[in-house]
Amino acid sequence: MKVSLSKFILFLFTFFSLNIHSQSKIYDFNNESDLSGWMIVNDDVMGGVSRSNLKIDNNGNGFFYGQISTAYNGGFASVRYSLNRKYIKQHKNIKLRIKGDKKKYQLRIKTNRDDYYSYILPFKTSGEWETVSIPLKDMYPTFRGSKLNMENFNDNYFEQISFLIANNRNEYFRLLIDSISLE
Repeated sequence: MKVSLSKFILFLFTFFSLNIHSQSKIYDFNNESDLSGWMIVNDDVMGGVSRSNLKIDNNGNGFFYGQISTAYNGGFASVRYSLNRKYIKQHKNIKLRIKGDKKKYQLRIKTNRDDYYSYILPFKTSGEWETVSIPLKDMYPTFRGSKLNMENFNDNYFEQISFLIANNRNEYFRLLIDSISLE
């Protein structure tokens, strides 16, 4: 079978383009998403009573929602996903396709899932579908709400990603997540 050089080049371009695109995806929510790898962590780990959940909505989006309570020194809810080591390569940002409720959230990553600290960057949602780009180099290390005296994120990979809400007030929240990727 003879293949023209232009068809072969087109095949290679398509193959590598698809391969690069798929490698940049961290998580793509859809109606077949298996949420068993996602874990809810709320302030009940320290005596609080906030509640949250993650499910797939009718449109195939991740739906992180709940109620924050500041009672009993609480005040946060989070959902985290531990993944196989995700190498960053040439990527500089984490791109979120989300629809929030005009509240502030944090994107959090851990280089190693067992690290005691996370690298975080807060972002505010608009109430509309939007793409939020989080510069990896701007993510700073924290532990239990306190900034650590360490460098910002500068590793070649990470193994965990989380969303957290902690706005120091009693409130309901809703965050729709379509996709998480590297750009």
